[in-house]
Amino acid sequence: MAKKGLGKGLNALISAPEPEAAQPQVSGESIVTLKLMDVEPNSNQPRKVFEDEALAELAESIKEHGVISPIIVAPPVNGYYKIIAGERRWRASKLAGVKTIPAIIKDYDSLKLYEVSLIENLQRRDLNPVEEAMGYRKLMDDFNLTQEKIAERLSKSRSSIANSLRLLSLSQTALDLLAHEKISTGHAKVLVAVDSKLQTKLAKEAAEKSLSVRELETMIKQLSKKEKPKAKQDLNLKFAFEEIEKRIADSLATKVKIANSKNGKGKITIDYYSTEDLERITNLLSNNGK
Repeated sequence: MAKKGLGKGLNALISAPEPEAAQPQVSGESIVTLKLMDVEPNSNQPRKVFEDEALAELAESIKEHGVISPIIVAPPVNGYYKIIAGERRWRASKLAGVKTIPAIIKDYDSLKLYEVSLIENLQRRDLNPVEEAMGYRKLMDDFNLTQEKIAERLSKSRSSIANSLRLLSLSQTALDLLAHEKISTGHAKVLVAVDSKLQTKLAKEAAEKSLSVRELETMIKQLSKKEKPKAKQDLNLKFAFEEIEKRIADSLATKVKIANSKNGKGKITIDYYSTEDLERITNLLSNNGK
């Protein structure tokens, strides 16, 4: 999953850790050494899936070389530092049996805290496509950011944010298979165009048979041919409605279906997935996302 560069980011923070005797303190960009037991993960961490094999490999590296890149934590609350970025290194350090970890303490507001955590994961390519999409959705739902604002703050294109968010319209089974890399983002983009029940069926088949994206596309076309023939309509009109569907779906970051009848009338169906999602879409329709 290709990611755009996000600038110097956290790579500028890489440095050798201080000796174990260093005392934790808030001191700008200074690296301090914290006891592992005094650090806890952040429940709002964008990354949810941590592969055991990859963690074990990192733990072995930490045993030999230590933690080269410090984690970033928030100032202590009730004696505990909450991780902003670097939970994977913290988990691997626990597996390695080390007692301390190098850290940089940052006092961010809630939006900046989440942004930094999301950006760090994107830079390291640690997020699966579902986690990435959910990260964008959280910025929209919890911080009232539009897709344009997210793209601007994360140095990504508006279309890449919209395409990522559209993946959340997949059925839960398809999302789970995508999150665990049983199907690819390419498969997911093809599946978005079909209904939920068919998404589940085809996603399972693609995973079980290791179908390529092209093979999945061919299967969907064959299924379409078997459906009851429909009245012919002008192709230019058909393509026009498909383009309108795509534009509305990209704008609202959800699945949209236009049903056009012969008399020129029709209906637009807009999917939503929670009361918060409904409120977000309502706000976008009311004020054009501004």
